[in-house]
Amino acid sequence: MTRAISLHDVSKSYARGPRVVENLSLDIAPGEFLVLLGPSGCGKSTVLRMIAGLEDIDRGRLLLDGEYANDWQPSARDMAMVFQNFALYPSMTSRDNIGFPLRIEAPGADPRPRVDATARMLGIEDLLDRFPGQLSGGERQRVAMGRAIARHPSAFLMDEPLSNLDAKLRNHLRAEISRLTRELGVTTVYVTHDQSEAMSLGDRVAVLRGGVLQQVGHPREVYALPRNVFVAAFIGTPRINLLRGLVRAPLDGAMTVSLGKQFLRLPEPLSLDHQLLRVQQGREVIVGLRSEAVRIARHSAARPGEVPLTGLVEHVEFQGHETLVHFDTGSRPAVVPELESPRPAARPARRRRREAPGVLDRLRERAGALRAGPVVVLDHPADTEAEPAPPEGRLPGDLVVRTTPDIRLRHGMQVPLLVDLAHLFVFDQHGDRICPSPARLPDLEE
Repeated sequence: MTRAISLHDVSKSYARGPRVVENLSLDIAPGEFLVLLGPSGCGKSTVLRMIAGLEDIDRGRLLLDGEYANDWQPSARDMAMVFQNFALYPSMTSRDNIGFPLRIEAPGADPRPRVDATARMLGIEDLLDRFPGQLSGGERQRVAMGRAIARHPSAFLMDEPLSNLDAKLRNHLRAEISRLTRELGVTTVYVTHDQSEAMSLGDRVAVLRGGVLQQVGHPREVYALPRNVFVAAFIGTPRINLLRGLVRAPLDGAMTVSLGKQFLRLPEPLSLDHQLLRVQQGREVIVGLRSEAVRIARHSAARPGEVPLTGLVEHVEFQGHETLVHFDTGSRPAVVPELESPRPAARPARRRRREAPGVLDRLRERAGALRAGPVVVLDHPADTEAEPAPPEGRLPGDLVVRTTPDIRLRHGMQVPLLVDLAHLFVFDQHGDRICPSPARLPDLEE
């Protein structure tokens, strides 16, 4: 039997500390594989432990198959948890570790048939008589998974089970977890900070930041239409290019997005999404471009919807199957403060302007605060007196482009680029997406 899990306005805080989880609402369908994704400390494991009954819920409701379950004991929830640190008993063999919960549930029953069946499923029959100290990290994690599977639980709760393993073994066990959960059809909640794991494993991905749910959806949907700058920058390799831009929409000319020394000219007739950018006239925005949204090609080879840029080669990364080229386009990168931090930075104080903020401005700022604070706040252009210092360790250039491995480029070479405006993201000063329109949904059939 698999289980439906629902969280309704769930919150959790600890004494003298900030709220770890805030008003989280999430519905997990029976048999679904849901991934909780976010930076370390954002509340992912706390959510998992509240579902398991290892943490009390301060406010809100947990429903299991539609029944109120806040006060249920962990044993009554019929869930199996797989931890990051394996949590095996060192004095027991693998057989005894896998069979231990079975002996607790049914003291008089013989656990060997289920242990043997689980070992065959995982391919660890030859490890059953070994102790944890005689196993590698990957073998110990398989035994830990076997202990969870042997119980035939209604849900699997996995707390970063692969983070202690090397990259090759992580990829192998990732495929194994996907196969096993699909065959068993058991509801699975998987916690990770690795966006590659989240995108490859999950039926849906829920992105958390500061204990607040930022976005939940199919991996392709979250990648194609991130709700804000944080989601856009957290998901995707290499990280999305984020540039500071200024919208210019003269009544007697073409609309452009200035990137400093260059600009993106929006083709006419304007699309609906680009028409909506008129309300940003004169305002600074954040322009987001995935590395695949820009290609190296002569400007004369532009396809419909592509506009030209020019870049100076700063750095070339050969990856074997592809090459990542870092260009200097004269743009100003939009640095998202505290991007990897679990809790968002407080909204910085703004300089007083001559005009008093309007009602809509106050409502917008209040809405941003309710979403765990703004993702990023850009200074008004008039308030900017000096360029911000680039963060330490930042790679050279302001635009990363993915291209074929056979390309030959040298440092300092001037290269023509074409930007596909169909893959242009525009975010407002607080980091919320305004283009494509937030009401638009991706076509997953494309």
